[in-house]
Amino acid sequence: MPPKRTSTSEAPAMTQAAIKKLVADSVTEALEAQAATMAGTSNLNRNTGPTGTPVAKTGNYKEFISCQPFYLNGMKGAVGLIRWFERTELVFSRSKCAKENKVTFASGTLTDNTLSWWNAYAQPMGVDQANQITWTELKRILTNKYCPRTKVRKMEAKLYNLTVKGNDLKPYVRRFQELAVLCPNMVLNTEKLLEAFIGGLPRSIEGNVTASKPQTLEEAINIAQRLMDQSSISLSIFCSGLSHVLLHCFRHCFRFFFLRIFLVRK
Repeated sequence: MPPKRTSTSEAPAMTQAAIKKLVADSVTEALEAQAATMAGTSNLNRNTGPTGTPVAKTGNYKEFISCQPFYLNGMKGAVGLIRWFERTELVFSRSKCAKENKVTFASGTLTDNTLSWWNAYAQPMGVDQANQITWTELKRILTNKYCPRTKVRKMEAKLYNLTVKGNDLKPYVRRFQELAVLCPNMVLNTEKLLEAFIGGLPRSIEGNVTASKPQTLEEAINIAQRLMDQSSISLSIFCSGLSHVLLHCFRHCFRFFFLRIFLVRK
């Protein structure tokens, strides 16, 4: 057997950037492999009917990351947590993330203190088992961690007293949605959610929104915005008409004043 040929040249040293890229690629491949295994097992359990049925394509981890999810380090408290929830759910939708992969992919965006917490949480049961929890459950656990009960009580009070300021509905909607995420006990169902939202609207449109019987929060927001716009237009027309009337009265008073002075001098 001929002797094995050996190289006499030394391998070039890897740069720090190359090492980081290698680690990132390895993590990506591992997550994709795990997600594929979970999806394959789930499909085997479900596919008891005839073959040939088209299956909707779901996104992988690379597609999830390409949609630029936010990273959660736990340093921005409740507001940072809400932003992470909203962005992650948007990325789920854009990347067509399968329901069973949501926690697996989302946990890949945890960093620093939050990553340490997740590792400690997953260690007793194992990462695979931890990734089996639902996205709703993960949101609940994170909310309990970063929003202690004392803070939640304060937020519940803010939600209860939240009202529209001026004629701009958007700040109210934004703040209401944030507080509703952190105060689930106050909005246990759609009915309670709509009741709380409508209760903070101006009295001039509150009754009309209620009478419209919206079925979702989005529908209630659209109705309220339309009524607010109509109210603003009506107010503008009223102010314009009032200014015209005042100007007309002022001109008559002005003429009467000078006419009276003229008659007195005569």
